[in-house]
Amino acid sequence: MMINRIVGVIGLGYVGLPVAVAFGKKTHVKAFDSNKGRICELRDGNDCNKEIDSDELSQANITYMTDIHDLKNVNFFIIAVPTPVSVSKTPDLSYMLSASESVGKILKKGDIVVYESTVYPGATEEDCVPVLEESSGLICGNDFKVGYSPERINPGDKINRFETIRKVVAGQDQDTLNIIADTYREVVDAGVFKAASIKVAEAAKVVENSQRDLNIAFMNELAYIFDRLDIDTNDVIDTAATKWNFLDFRPGIVGGHCIGVDPYYLSYKAESKGYYPQVILSGRRVNNNMGAFIGKSAVKKLISLDKNIKDSNVIIFGATFKENCNDVRNSKVIDIFNELKSYGMQVQICDPMVEIRKLRNIYGNDAKLWGDLATSSLLILAVAHDVFRDLDLFSLAQESSVIVDIKAFFDRNTVEDLGHSIWRL
Repeated sequence: MMINRIVGVIGLGYVGLPVAVAFGKKTHVKAFDSNKGRICELRDGNDCNKEIDSDELSQANITYMTDIHDLKNVNFFIIAVPTPVSVSKTPDLSYMLSASESVGKILKKGDIVVYESTVYPGATEEDCVPVLEESSGLICGNDFKVGYSPERINPGDKINRFETIRKVVAGQDQDTLNIIADTYREVVDAGVFKAASIKVAEAAKVVENSQRDLNIAFMNELAYIFDRLDIDTNDVIDTAATKWNFLDFRPGIVGGHCIGVDPYYLSYKAESKGYYPQVILSGRRVNNNMGAFIGKSAVKKLISLDKNIKDSNVIIFGATFKENCNDVRNSKVIDIFNELKSYGMQVQICDPMVEIRKLRNIYGNDAKLWGDLATSSLLILAVAHDVFRDLDLFSLAQESSVIVDIKAFFDRNTVEDLGHSIWRL
């Protein structure tokens, strides 16, 4: 079998680009992004997100475009644009609706539009389809069809990739579902799973990340409790994990554009139907408070060692929302930073994975290159990048410093042998 559809990908970020590259290895792909700078760098064979290397980009047959009308002969559109939340934690569908309006301008009879962006159940058919219809003047179901295939991209993961993760697909009718499934099957080695409906596929996606959010929230709540009992949470988990059916989740800060966002999409939809979620939002509150908790705990540890807080320098290692990626969107490391700054401390932040320019857009001159860091009495390992294993972080520690190890990254005996004190979640 071969791909017998002309594929166009709308949005070339962490999700859209891997999709375009996968299809581009099998057929010619037309790829659109409204960011002209992004298109220029991709045409030059560079991905600033470091998800796709230049060799892999060169292997894909992709034409990059900034004019949506250049995709007018496409008949299989894949929309992969961001779906963040607003400051008030409500879903922001503006990117999806804008993309729908753009695609609608070139939509033709017989076309299929597939959404990959994470949304609440009903968004594709209730929010996006009306925009497609209004922009195109066509009728969904008669003139064109829609489907949904939730993205499962894991930034920074070089093993679990688009091609190796089973793909959930859904269509508004059986014929559309079959076409969508056959098309994705050609590029996803792990195969496809046909969801019962578009709403089911949408719901499954937000449930995947909401479940993980809640599991981490439980561990974070244990960290709150065990800190008061002077017990190391990771020691407890290591012990409990010896049972075959224990789920080995670890405490930590939860940010990013999936786990820290998707539960709000589900709760928003639930509230619109008259149900106020208890467990989901409770988990969000626990996780949202972790940055401040870590900052306060670090200060308490310094005080217990008779350190003068305002005279203490701090280095936070890591600024991204997860390890081994350069994505700082919705990273909760900033909550630790802000908590420490509120005590009047001199806080530095360093992340070799992130361009210093991008880091300074968030942290100003407190963002430092490795060679510019001043020695400090408080070192915080916030993000467990592999690159930190090759750097001598302790060379920046003053005598009898406090090491805050959020990810259980260091060997405790090594830290103590160096004369430092360690605090872990």
